[in-house]
Amino acid sequence: MAKILTITLNPAIDVTIQLNELQIGEVNRQESVEIHAAGKGLNVAQVLKDLEHDVIVSGFLGTSNRQIFDTHFEQVQFQSEFIYLEGETRQNIKIAEHSGRMTDLNGKGFLVSELDKKNLFQKIEMILPQVEVVAIAGSLPQGFSIDEFQKLIKLIQKHGKKVALDTSGKALVAAIACQPWMIKPNTDELVESYQLPATTYVQQKELFKNLAKIEHVVISMGEDGVNWLHETHPLHAQAPKVIVKSTVGAGDSLLAGMIHGLINNFSAEETLKTATAIASHAVTQIGFRIPNAEMLNQLKAQTTINSLSESDANC
Repeated sequence: MAKILTITLNPAIDVTIQLNELQIGEVNRQESVEIHAAGKGLNVAQVLKDLEHDVIVSGFLGTSNRQIFDTHFEQVQFQSEFIYLEGETRQNIKIAEHSGRMTDLNGKGFLVSELDKKNLFQKIEMILPQVEVVAIAGSLPQGFSIDEFQKLIKLIQKHGKKVALDTSGKALVAAIACQPWMIKPNTDELVESYQLPATTYVQQKELFKNLAKIEHVVISMGEDGVNWLHETHPLHAQAPKVIVKSTVGAGDSLLAGMIHGLINNFSAEETLKTATAIASHAVTQIGFRIPNAEMLNQLKAQTTINSLSESDANC
Protein backbone atom coordinates (compact mmCIF):
# COMPACT_ATOMS: atom_id res chain seq x y z
CA MET A 1 0.00 0.00 0.00
CA ALA A 2 1.00 3.62 -0.50
CA LYS A 3 2.45 6.03 2.03
CA ILE A 4 0.26 9.11 2.32
CA LEU A 5 0.67 12.40 4.16
CA THR A 6 -2.40 14.17 5.51
CA ILE A 7 -2.18 17.79 6.64
CA THR A 8 -4.62 19.25 9.16
CA LEU A 9 -3.83 22.92 9.63
CA ASN A 10 -6.68 23.61 12.05
CA PRO A 11 -7.49 20.39 13.95
CA ALA A 12 -10.05 20.10 16.72
CA ILE A 13 -11.25 18.06 19.63
CA ASP A 14 -14.74 16.97 18.62
CA VAL A 15 -17.23 16.77 21.48
CA THR A 16 -20.30 14.99 20.07
CA ILE A 17 -23.44 15.15 22.20
CA GLN A 18 -26.24 12.74 21.35
CA LEU A 19 -29.81 13.65 22.26
CA ASN A 20 -33.34 13.04 21.06
CA GLU A 21 -34.15 16.52 19.77
CA LEU A 22 -32.50 19.87 20.40
CA GLN A 23 -34.85 22.34 22.10
CA ILE A 24 -33.53 25.87 21.53
CA GLY A 25 -33.58 28.06 24.63
CA GLU A 26 -34.46 25.19 26.96
CA VAL A 27 -32.63 22.69 29.15
CA ASN A 28 -31.58 19.67 27.05
CA ARG A 29 -30.54 16.33 28.53
CA GLN A 30 -27.80 14.49 26.70
CA GLU A 31 -28.03 10.75 26.15
CA SER A 32 -24.32 10.28 25.54
CA VAL A 33 -21.17 12.22 24.79
CA GLU A 34 -18.12 11.16 22.81
CA ILE A 35 -14.80 13.02 22.59
CA HIS A 36 -12.44 12.50 19.65
CA ALA A 37 -9.16 13.88 18.40
CA ALA A 38 -10.36 15.21 15.07
CA GLY A 39 -9.99 17.57 12.16
CA LYS A 40 -10.74 16.76 8.54
CA GLY A 41 -7.19 15.72 7.66
CA LEU A 42 -7.06 13.37 10.65
CA ASN A 43 -10.41 11.89 9.65
CA VAL A 44 -9.03 11.22 6.17
CA ALA A 45 -5.95 9.66 7.76
CA GLN A 46 -8.07 7.33 9.91
CA VAL A 47 -9.95 5.94 6.91
CA LEU A 48 -6.75 5.52 4.90
CA LYS A 49 -5.16 3.72 7.85
CA ASP A 50 -8.16 1.39 8.06
CA LEU A 51 -7.63 0.73 4.35
CA GLU A 52 -4.11 -0.43 5.26
CA HIS A 53 -2.10 2.52 3.93
CA ASP A 54 0.91 3.91 5.75
CA VAL A 55 -0.07 7.34 7.01
CA ILE A 56 1.94 10.33 8.18
CA VAL A 57 -0.03 13.14 9.83
CA SER A 58 1.06 16.75 10.15
CA GLY A 59 -0.21 20.26 10.75
CA PHE A 60 -0.48 22.35 13.92
CA LEU A 61 -1.49 21.30 17.45
CA GLY A 62 -1.62 23.18 20.73
CA THR A 63 0.55 22.00 23.61
CA SER A 64 -1.98 22.66 26.38
CA ASN A 65 -4.37 19.84 25.43
CA ARG A 66 -2.18 17.63 23.26
CA GLN A 67 -2.64 14.47 25.34
CA ILE A 68 -5.80 13.34 23.57
CA PHE A 69 -4.01 13.59 20.21
CA ASP A 70 -0.82 11.90 21.43
CA THR A 71 -2.87 9.01 22.82
CA HIS A 72 -4.87 8.73 19.60
CA PHE A 73 -1.76 8.71 17.40
CA GLU A 74 -0.24 5.96 19.52
CA GLN A 75 -3.42 3.87 19.45
CA VAL A 76 -3.90 4.02 15.68
CA GLN A 77 -0.17 4.02 14.92
CA PHE A 78 0.02 7.27 12.99
CA GLN A 79 3.46 8.67 12.34
CA SER A 80 2.98 12.15 13.79
CA GLU A 81 4.95 15.06 12.38
CA PHE A 82 2.83 17.84 13.87
CA ILE A 83 4.19 21.23 14.83
CA TYR A 84 3.27 21.97 18.45
CA LEU A 85 2.64 25.56 19.45
CA GLU A 86 1.58 27.42 22.56
CA GLY A 87 -2.09 27.37 23.45
CA GLU A 88 -4.98 24.96 23.04
CA THR A 89 -6.31 23.10 20.05
CA ARG A 90 -9.90 24.25 19.55
CA GLN A 91 -13.00 22.30 20.53
CA ASN A 92 -15.90 21.70 18.16
CA ILE A 93 -19.22 20.94 19.83
CA LYS A 94 -21.51 18.75 17.72
CA ILE A 95 -25.11 18.12 18.73
CA ALA A 96 -26.44 14.97 17.07
CA GLU A 97 -30.20 14.39 17.10
CA HIS A 98 -32.05 11.13 16.46
CA SER A 99 -33.34 12.54 13.17
CA GLY A 100 -29.78 12.73 11.87
CA ARG A 101 -29.65 16.52 12.09
CA MET A 102 -26.29 17.81 13.31
CA THR A 103 -25.69 21.24 14.85
CA ASP A 104 -22.05 22.40 14.91
CA LEU A 105 -20.49 24.96 17.23
CA ASN A 106 -16.94 25.27 15.91
CA GLY A 107 -14.10 26.96 17.77
CA LYS A 108 -11.86 29.54 16.07
CA GLY A 109 -8.59 27.79 16.75
CA PHE A 110 -5.15 29.05 17.71
CA LEU A 111 -3.08 31.82 16.15
CA VAL A 112 -0.02 30.53 14.31
CA SER A 113 3.18 32.59 14.29
CA GLU A 114 5.72 33.15 11.54
CA LEU A 115 8.06 30.70 13.27
CA ASP A 116 5.30 28.09 13.48
CA LYS A 117 4.69 28.39 9.74
CA LYS A 118 8.39 28.26 8.92
CA ASN A 119 8.73 25.10 10.99
CA LEU A 120 5.77 23.49 9.25
CA PHE A 121 7.07 24.20 5.75
CA GLN A 122 10.46 22.77 6.68
CA LYS A 123 8.83 19.69 8.17
CA ILE A 124 6.62 19.10 5.11
CA GLU A 125 9.54 19.46 2.71
CA MET A 126 11.46 16.90 4.73
CA ILE A 127 8.56 14.41 4.59
CA LEU A 128 7.65 14.75 0.91
CA PRO A 129 10.27 12.34 -0.53
CA GLN A 130 8.67 9.55 1.53
CA VAL A 131 5.09 9.87 0.26
CA GLU A 132 3.07 9.42 -2.91
CA VAL A 133 -0.01 11.55 -2.16
CA VAL A 134 -0.66 14.53 0.13
CA ALA A 135 -4.21 15.21 1.36
CA ILE A 136 -4.91 18.66 2.83
CA ALA A 137 -8.29 18.97 4.49
CA GLY A 138 -10.10 21.45 6.67
CA SER A 139 -10.04 25.14 7.43
CA LEU A 140 -7.10 27.50 7.91
CA PRO A 141 -6.05 28.60 11.40
CA GLN A 142 -5.76 32.24 12.37
CA GLY A 143 -2.56 33.75 11.02
CA PHE A 144 -2.29 31.37 8.06
CA SER A 145 -3.08 33.41 4.95
CA ILE A 146 -4.52 32.35 1.61
CA ASP A 147 -1.18 33.18 -0.03
CA GLU A 148 0.61 30.91 2.43
CA PHE A 149 -1.93 28.16 1.71
CA GLN A 150 -1.12 28.40 -1.99
CA LYS A 151 2.58 28.41 -1.17
CA LEU A 152 2.11 25.12 0.70
CA ILE A 153 0.26 23.52 -2.22
CA LYS A 154 2.91 24.68 -4.70
CA LEU A 155 5.71 23.36 -2.46
CA ILE A 156 4.14 19.90 -2.58
CA GLN A 157 3.59 20.10 -6.34
CA LYS A 158 7.21 21.21 -6.86
CA HIS A 159 8.25 17.86 -5.43
CA GLY A 160 6.04 16.05 -7.94
CA LYS A 161 3.47 14.81 -5.42
CA LYS A 162 -0.27 14.44 -6.00
CA VAL A 163 -2.32 16.90 -3.93
CA ALA A 164 -5.89 16.10 -2.86
CA LEU A 165 -7.83 18.92 -1.21
CA ASP A 166 -11.01 19.35 0.79
CA THR A 167 -11.62 22.87 2.05
CA SER A 168 -14.10 25.71 1.55
CA GLY A 169 -14.55 29.44 1.00
CA LYS A 170 -11.54 31.49 -0.07
CA ALA A 171 -9.24 28.54 0.63
CA LEU A 172 -11.17 26.43 -1.88
CA VAL A 173 -10.88 29.13 -4.56
CA ALA A 174 -7.16 29.45 -3.88
CA ALA A 175 -6.69 25.68 -3.99
CA ILE A 176 -8.50 25.31 -7.31
CA ALA A 177 -6.31 28.03 -8.81
CA CYS A 178 -3.26 25.85 -8.02
CA GLN A 179 -4.62 22.98 -10.18
CA PRO A 180 -4.34 20.16 -7.63
CA TRP A 181 -4.72 16.50 -8.56
CA MET A 182 -8.08 16.22 -6.78
CA ILE A 183 -10.63 18.37 -4.99
CA LYS A 184 -13.72 17.25 -3.09
CA PRO A 185 -16.09 20.14 -2.44
CA ASN A 186 -19.80 19.80 -1.79
CA THR A 187 -22.41 21.74 -3.71
CA ASP A 188 -22.98 24.27 -0.92
CA GLU A 189 -19.26 25.06 -0.78
CA LEU A 190 -19.11 25.63 -4.55
CA VAL A 191 -22.12 27.93 -4.52
CA GLU A 192 -20.73 29.84 -1.53
CA SER A 193 -17.28 30.20 -3.10
CA TYR A 194 -18.30 31.22 -6.62
CA GLN A 195 -21.83 32.60 -6.21
CA LEU A 196 -22.96 30.48 -9.15
CA PRO A 197 -25.38 27.52 -9.37
CA ALA A 198 -23.62 24.18 -8.96
CA THR A 199 -26.26 21.64 -8.00
CA THR A 200 -26.44 19.69 -11.29
CA TYR A 201 -23.84 18.13 -13.56
CA VAL A 202 -24.51 20.69 -16.30
CA GLN A 203 -24.02 23.58 -13.86
CA GLN A 204 -20.92 21.99 -12.35
CA LYS A 205 -19.39 21.31 -15.74
CA GLU A 206 -20.06 24.90 -16.81
CA LEU A 207 -18.48 26.23 -13.62
CA PHE A 208 -15.29 24.20 -13.94
CA LYS A 209 -14.99 24.91 -17.66
CA ASN A 210 -13.93 28.42 -16.68
CA LEU A 211 -11.65 27.38 -13.81
CA ALA A 212 -8.22 25.80 -13.63
CA LYS A 213 -7.92 22.30 -15.06
CA ILE A 214 -8.11 19.66 -12.34
CA GLU A 215 -7.80 15.95 -13.04
CA HIS A 216 -10.36 14.76 -10.49
CA VAL A 217 -13.26 16.94 -9.37
CA VAL A 218 -15.42 14.97 -6.92
CA ILE A 219 -18.56 16.78 -5.76
CA SER A 220 -20.61 15.45 -2.87
CA MET A 221 -24.31 16.29 -3.02
CA GLY A 222 -25.79 14.76 0.11
CA GLU A 223 -28.83 12.60 -0.60
CA ASP A 224 -28.40 13.31 -4.33
CA GLY A 225 -25.16 11.32 -4.41
CA VAL A 226 -21.73 12.12 -5.82
CA ASN A 227 -20.62 13.52 -9.18
CA TRP A 228 -17.12 12.83 -10.47
CA LEU A 229 -16.28 15.31 -13.22
CA HIS A 230 -13.63 13.11 -14.80
CA GLU A 231 -12.44 14.44 -18.16
CA THR A 232 -13.06 11.22 -20.12
CA HIS A 233 -15.68 9.32 -18.11
CA PRO A 234 -17.78 11.56 -15.79
CA LEU A 235 -19.77 9.45 -13.35
CA HIS A 236 -22.60 9.77 -10.86
CA ALA A 237 -22.93 7.59 -7.76
CA GLN A 238 -26.22 7.17 -5.96
CA ALA A 239 -25.57 6.05 -2.41
CA PRO A 240 -27.59 3.35 -0.66
CA LYS A 241 -30.33 4.37 1.77
CA VAL A 242 -29.04 4.18 5.33
CA ILE A 243 -30.13 5.42 8.74
CA VAL A 244 -28.20 8.64 9.36
CA LYS A 245 -26.70 9.03 12.81
CA SER A 246 -24.10 11.71 12.06
CA THR A 247 -22.81 13.35 8.89
CA VAL A 248 -19.42 14.11 10.49
CA GLY A 249 -16.65 12.42 8.54
CA ALA A 250 -18.73 11.47 5.50
CA GLY A 251 -16.92 13.84 3.12
CA ASP A 252 -13.56 12.90 4.62
CA SER A 253 -14.38 9.22 4.11
CA LEU A 254 -15.33 9.92 0.49
CA LEU A 255 -12.02 11.69 -0.16
CA ALA A 256 -10.03 8.88 1.46
CA GLY A 257 -11.94 6.27 -0.56
CA MET A 258 -11.24 8.11 -3.82
CA ILE A 259 -7.52 8.34 -3.02
CA HIS A 260 -7.49 4.64 -2.13
CA GLY A 261 -9.12 3.58 -5.39
CA LEU A 262 -7.03 5.79 -7.65
CA ILE A 263 -3.62 4.93 -6.22
CA ASN A 264 -4.53 1.24 -6.32
CA ASN A 265 -5.51 1.57 -10.00
CA PHE A 266 -9.12 0.48 -9.49
CA SER A 267 -11.42 1.10 -12.43
CA ALA A 268 -13.26 4.42 -12.33
CA GLU A 269 -16.53 2.68 -11.49
CA GLU A 270 -14.98 0.59 -8.71
CA THR A 271 -13.17 3.62 -7.27
CA LEU A 272 -16.34 5.70 -7.02
CA LYS A 273 -18.46 2.79 -5.79
CA THR A 274 -15.97 1.96 -3.03
CA ALA A 275 -15.59 5.57 -1.94
CA THR A 276 -19.35 6.16 -1.90
CA ALA A 277 -19.97 2.98 0.10
CA ILE A 278 -17.37 3.99 2.70
CA ALA A 279 -18.93 7.47 2.98
CA SER A 280 -22.41 5.95 3.30
CA HIS A 281 -21.26 3.83 6.21
CA ALA A 282 -19.70 6.90 7.86
CA VAL A 283 -23.08 8.58 8.38
CA THR A 284 -24.44 5.57 10.28
CA GLN A 285 -22.03 6.09 13.20
CA ILE A 286 -20.42 8.62 15.49
CA GLY A 287 -16.92 8.45 14.04
CA PHE A 288 -15.60 7.35 10.66
CA ARG A 289 -14.14 3.87 10.84
CA ILE A 290 -14.69 1.85 7.68
CA PRO A 291 -17.07 -1.14 7.65
CA ASN A 292 -15.87 -4.72 7.67
CA ALA A 293 -15.42 -6.41 4.29
CA GLU A 294 -18.87 -8.05 4.29
CA MET A 295 -20.73 -4.84 5.10
CA LEU A 296 -18.62 -2.84 2.63
CA ASN A 297 -19.51 -5.30 -0.13
CA GLN A 298 -23.21 -5.02 0.78
CA LEU A 299 -23.06 -1.22 0.60
CA LYS A 300 -21.19 -1.38 -2.72
CA ALA A 301 -23.86 -3.70 -4.12
CA GLN A 302 -26.50 -1.11 -3.19
CA THR A 303 -24.55 1.78 -4.77
CA THR A 304 -25.56 2.69 -8.31
CA ILE A 305 -22.98 4.10 -10.74
CA ASN A 306 -24.06 5.81 -13.97
CA SER A 307 -22.29 7.78 -16.67
CA LEU A 308 -23.03 11.49 -16.70
CA SER A 309 -24.15 13.39 -19.79
CA GLU A 310 -25.60 16.78 -20.62
CA SER A 311 -29.12 15.28 -20.36
CA ASP A 312 -28.66 14.50 -16.66
CA ALA A 313 -30.44 17.60 -15.46
CA ASN A 314 -31.03 16.25 -11.95
CA CYS A 315 -27.55 14.85 -11.26
